[in-house]
Formats: sequence, structure tokens, C-alpha cells
Amino acid sequence: MTSPATLTNDAGDTSPPASDRALETPRSAGVAGLAFAVLFITSLVLLRHHPSGGSTAAEIRDFYLGRHAGSVALVGVYLAPFSGIAFLWFIAVIRNLIGNREDRFFATVFLGSGLLFVAMLFIAAGVGGALLTAVKFQDEPVPSADTVLAIRSLAFGFLFIYAMRMAAVFMIVVSTIGMRLGVFPRWLVVAGYAAALVLILNVSYSEALVLVFPVWVAAVSGVILATSRSPSGTSDAAMQPHG
Repeated sequence: MTSPATLTNDAGDTSPPASDRALETPRSAGVAGLAFAVLFITSLVLLRHHPSGGSTAAEIRDFYLGRHAGSVALVGVYLAPFSGIAFLWFIAVIRNLIGNREDRFFATVFLGSGLLFVAMLFIAAGVGGALLTAVKFQDEPVPSADTVLAIRSLAFGFLFIYAMRMAAVFMIVVSTIGMRLGVFPRWLVVAGYAAALVLILNVSYSEALVLVFPVWVAAVSGVILATSRSPSGTSDAAMQPHG
């Protein structure tokens, strides 16, 4: 007699009903960090195609009113939300890695810093693309050079001062978790602490420093993917939540 907890198909195979199957995170979810890194860097590069503070009135007018003007920057604006979505998925991957060993203190800082980073990223991208979308889609007048400078400075402030600080806190917490659980190699932990320290103490608007965070996320994802696919049973066990 077939148990009610199983279903028998025509071939005689039995399998648990859909309601009894555990919801498992696919190992391919580790690609989320790589996707975030690519989308984040691409968005930043495309958003650089904005008038600078020293642009003339003619250059600003050409940027906003030209036939294909602002198209590249507009693509960057629309890519930013997708990078945030990929990062949220990356957070879920890390939390799945922790499993039942999650500590409330670290979990609070981990989730808080990650979510605040995404919020600051969205605000920075939204502010940075506000003038472009207003002119393109709402028929607003071309902004003055002073307005362009003010909006650019505001967007940079959200990105460099707030988003990067939250990214640094996230790096510290994840590196600490990886070290305590023994799932990250020593070089990755040291690199995470060092990069986080640079981002926290940085007082410049150097765009190169912003790339530190996505590169680190890509490295973490690479380690997670490599470990999860390792033929060693020990490595696989370390990646699975402990019940």
C-alpha cells in the first residue's frame, strides 16, 4: 500500500508531494554576487556620462536635448535597480550559508548594513538620474550648471559617504562570519577587513575606490561557488546549514 506521503507515477517511482518538499536554495544562487558586481560596475560607468560641474551651458544643453543625448546614462539609471536586486539575492545566499548557526548580533548588523546599502544605492542612482528623466520624460527645462553641480554632489554624497560606509560594515560582518564558520579562506577574510577599513576611512570622491566593494562581492561569490562544487565532502558539508 502506497504511503499518503508519497506519490507513485506510471514508472513506479515514488516522490514526496510538492507540499512536503523542502525549499532548497540552488547552488547557482552564488552567481548573484557576480551578477551584482557586473551590473553595479556597468551602471556606474554608464552614469559617468553626465555633464560635470565645469560643463558649459552649451554642453549641458546638448547632453539633454541631443538626438541620442543621455541615452547611455539613462541605461545606467535603469541598471541600478537590477544591481540592487542581485545584491539582495546575494544577501540571501550568505544567510543560507550561515544556516542555523546564525548569531542574532551579527545577523542584525549583517541584514541592516546590506539593506541600507541597497537603499543608499537606489537613492544615489535616483538622484543622479533625476534631471535626465525629468527633461526626457516630463518636458522639464534644461537645468543650469549650478543645478547640475548640486544634483551631482548630492548623488555622490549618497554613494561615497553613506552607501560605501554601509558596504564597509557589510564586508566586516561577512568576513567575521566567514572566519568564525571556517568557510572563507584566510586571504579573503584579510582582504575583506582591509578593504572595509579603506572604505570607512576614505574621505575622497575617488571613483576607483567604489569598485573595491563589487570586486570583493565577486570574490566571495567565486569562493562560494568553488566550494559548493568541490568534490570534497568536507567542503560541501561546510557550505550546508547545520540542523
